[in-house]
Amino acid sequence: MLLETEEQTKQWRIYLVDDHAVVRDGLRTMINHEKDMRVVGEADNGRTAVEQIGILQPHVVLADVSMPG
Repeated sequence: MLLETEEQTKQWRIYLVDDHAVVRDGLRTMINHEKDMRVVGEADNGRTAVEQIGILQPHVVLADVSMPG
């Protein structure tokens, strides 16, 4: 069980889905530089994303709609 600190609960929890690692890396870097946002997970395909999103419960899912899977 993961307990979040008070500071973490004030942040938008974002999940990234894109089949290009360089895109995910760039988005993660930009998002994690914001004090009120953090990337809580990422996937390179839709199947993995659906499984992990159910577990991680992010506030926002930022996904590439034209990727395979």
